[in-house]
Amino acid sequence: MKKCLLYVVAIMAIAFSSCTTYNTSLPYFSDISDSQSGEFTQGDYGIKIIPDDELLITVTSMVPSATAMYNLSLSNPAMREELLSVSQPQQQTYIVDANGDIQFPVLGKLHVAGLSTQELRKELENRISKDVQDPIVRVQLVNFRINVLGEVKNPGAISVKKERYSLLDALADAGDLTEYGERSNVMLIREVDGKRIYHRLNLNNSEVLSSPYFYLQQNDVVYVEPNEIRRENAKYNQNNSYKISVVSTIVSACSVIASLIIALTVK
Repeated sequence: MKKCLLYVVAIMAIAFSSCTTYNTSLPYFSDISDSQSGEFTQGDYGIKIIPDDELLITVTSMVPSATAMYNLSLSNPAMREELLSVSQPQQQTYIVDANGDIQFPVLGKLHVAGLSTQELRKELENRISKDVQDPIVRVQLVNFRINVLGEVKNPGAISVKKERYSLLDALADAGDLTEYGERSNVMLIREVDGKRIYHRLNLNNSEVLSSPYFYLQQNDVVYVEPNEIRRENAKYNQNNSYKISVVSTIVSACSVIASLIIALTVK
């Protein structure tokens, strides 16, 4: 009986000897945790228009009839993602073609790829002002979307309503990282000139706030990798569950043997 118990203890020790304690840093910007104040360099958050972007452009002035010809007609629905919905008539949007151009009323074909929305606004105001006094032009990117994947509480696509949108904004909209998110190795995937590039960001280091990748662009993908704890937990069912199963089998066998010994002793 004692030998049987010793076998059980030995096997349990082997089964759980592989358990490892991992250190993970949950706070952001741990390198400045002791600082009371400071300053960071502000990056450029302006995004550039690219092919397949969807733009909402409106032109107004003190005399509405003078700028009516520079606006697209109303449509129901107005935007591509609303094709199956029922809504009030809205102004149509411009789709940037593969060459980076749009067809603008009166002005004709305009090359807009590579411009910011503010640069396009100024360009349109300058050209329209030749025929209309003090035109007011508004340019809005309406298909600004990013994807947040991995160890966040609410992974998925996010529709962005403003152009100044940072990595921290994306993580906040995704419900923040889980405790299993690898804060020192967040991957940003971006399309540049038809190619996919990636860059790794360390949220434990405050230098990320000054990174050129801190502000996001349309179609960016943010991927939060799982940390070592999550990876080990994922292996648990395959490895440790087998060990526990072996221990359980041996314990059951010892229990049966002990019952037999007791029964024989009583007789």
